[in-house]
Amino acid sequence: MYSISEKISITGKTSVEKSSFINDEALPSAITTFSCCDCGNKNTIAIAPYESGYPIFQLYNENKVLSKDELLKQGIVNETSQRVLHFGELTVNDLPTLYFGTDCTSCHSKYICVFSYGEKQPGLEILTISGIWKYE
Repeated sequence: MYSISEKISITGKTSVEKSSFINDEALPSAITTFSCCDCGNKNTIAIAPYESGYPIFQLYNENKVLSKDELLKQGIVNETSQRVLHFGELTVNDLPTLYFGTDCTSCHSKYICVFSYGEKQPGLEILTISGIWKYE
């Protein structure tokens, strides 16, 4: 897992085996797999709540990595509801949204994973993986 600080271009989306984890399913980490768009290798990722990821704001701040328009057009995030705007302008499911970069373990293609984690309502913690996209 790493942060991304240089301009990137999204080239495709891959399928994620499981994208929603509720309460204890996400503890100690949410583990799922995705297939590489180039070589088909099955890659495993583990997202540990409150430990994994970097704020999504880092991607669209001053259009350094991706523009807000590109994030919305690709379906990576949605505009945040007014009632929870303190989580940022762009979120997944109106919850705190994070991202990280990862590589295919076989051919080393680069991917970005975007997810949200938080309490949707009292007693309901949800970790949702918006998706995993290949980038250059």
